[in-house]
Amino acid sequence: MSKKKEKKVDVEQPETKATDKMAEVVIEEPKAEKVVFRGPEVQPTKNVNDWEIKDRVYYLKNNKKPLSRSIKSSGIYWFDEEKGYERELKYCENQKTPFVDEMQGDQRLSHIVFRNGALFVPKNKTVLQKLLSLYHPDRESMYYEHKPVQVAEDQLTILEMEIEALDLARSIDINLAEAIMRAEVGSKVSNLSSNELKRDLLLFARRNPRLFLELASDDNVQLRNFGIKAVEAGFLRLSADQRNFLWGSTGRKVMTVPFDEHPYTALAHWFKTDEGMEIYTNIEKRLNA
Repeated sequence: MSKKKEKKVDVEQPETKATDKMAEVVIEEPKAEKVVFRGPEVQPTKNVNDWEIKDRVYYLKNNKKPLSRSIKSSGIYWFDEEKGYERELKYCENQKTPFVDEMQGDQRLSHIVFRNGALFVPKNKTVLQKLLSLYHPDRESMYYEHKPVQVAEDQLTILEMEIEALDLARSIDINLAEAIMRAEVGSKVSNLSSNELKRDLLLFARRNPRLFLELASDDNVQLRNFGIKAVEAGFLRLSADQRNFLWGSTGRKVMTVPFDEHPYTALAHWFKTDEGMEIYTNIEKRLNA
């Protein structure tokens, strides 16, 4: 009997080896340490400083050029959305940050002064540049940063718009040209010859291309012009209180102008209704007769 028990003990030995294998698997857990090690590699994406190191120039707005103009360099605040509260700002040349809660040691306050409407800040004055470009409450209201690339892009956009406006002005229909110029200069357009009208239209397109393109694509411009021509021709009449349009021949009311709306703008909108389209067609036939 004792020999049989010894055999059973021999059979149970592999279990100890299995336990050793399991221990080896557990030892492989240091792989998890790689996640901790990679942490610093991911963090910089949140703390990356995309600030471009370069000289910067700032100008007072509205082309102001006083001999000297100081702006606040202390007692100013910027709301930090990440932290959820306003942070005090101060410009100190002996500090590496404009945020007071990050400053260390003595705080020697410095002045920020524009000379003849301009302030040149060299690239080694990064703290002052960031204060002026990112955090100062007076930026874009009292002064702005000169950005040559942005200026070039804006100028290119304006030039392209001007070319588009001039091309359209050269090929535009005479009736639309009259409608656009009437919106610009009023009733004087009725006394212009076709050459004068074309000249003034091109000058207007070059002077204010954005407004010209907006008027050229506005259906109401032509309808307003049509209404004015109908009144000038005597087919319609605007009442003295400018509240009603009447038939010129009979005085019968055609439409009522809504309160606080320009009469000819209201008439243009009314021409788009079913009733208004019938009147429009009637007047158009008489104008072209």
